[in-house]
Amino acid sequence: MAWFMGIDIGSVTSKGAITKDGKLLVAYHLLPSGANYRAVAQRLREELLARAGLSPQEITYTIATGYGAGSVSFSDEQVADIRCCARGTSSLFPSARTVIDIQGMSSQVIRLDEEGQVTNFVVSEKCAAGSGRFLEIIANVLRINLNDIGPLSLKSKNPITFTTGCAVFGESEAISRVAEGISKEDILAGVHMALASKLSALIDRVGLEEQCAISGGGGVNVGLIRSLEEKLGIQLLVPPQPQLITALGAAIMAEEKQKGI
Repeated sequence: MAWFMGIDIGSVTSKGAITKDGKLLVAYHLLPSGANYRAVAQRLREELLARAGLSPQEITYTIATGYGAGSVSFSDEQVADIRCCARGTSSLFPSARTVIDIQGMSSQVIRLDEEGQVTNFVVSEKCAAGSGRFLEIIANVLRINLNDIGPLSLKSKNPITFTTGCAVFGESEAISRVAEGISKEDILAGVHMALASKLSALIDRVGLEEQCAISGGGGVNVGLIRSLEEKLGIQLLVPPQPQLITALGAAIMAEEKQKGI
């Protein structure tokens, strides 16, 4: 019996997963990344082991990925997050050929072949308007919890249109719309439409092939998912825990690496 660990240190959130003898998810955990990636990686490892009832010595192989992968001192190997995201997605959705990965500070679109291997990808430019950070900025403006954004936006009757593709100007525009008396619901729906347009432009650069899955923190936002589906004219494959996809992929790849697959 063997256990494998995947650690995904993102710029905003760090995720970890332990699998056993294949794709069985034994334990998982999420933590804010903060400023000390090495410390959060260690805390994440300790929590994962506690939840699985394991000691460090019982983990056969560990793969680290993500923005802070280099800070994971206990990993056996580092693998690019695009490859781990692809592997995690294909393990859940073998039919997926496109993946939209919406992270805290960036987004990426990945094309997969029939075997789940990466054939092409594109990453958003360094602008918060193309990532989950844009949603955090608007949530702060509206003084609402980030988790409430999706459900609240679905109540919109007249979504506004953001005239800018920049997060800084988008924040100013949201403040102006609040002053005009525009409802929070309509502002949020407009933000989701703007982000969906940004992501659609990324998808156009690699080409959309169905079926299409979503991963990352953006996958828990029902309002964003609806806007994307309307923009793309398709139904997205949404995993039960989108934020864990890359960590899960890292754990699966850890077993494959250890077995020489």
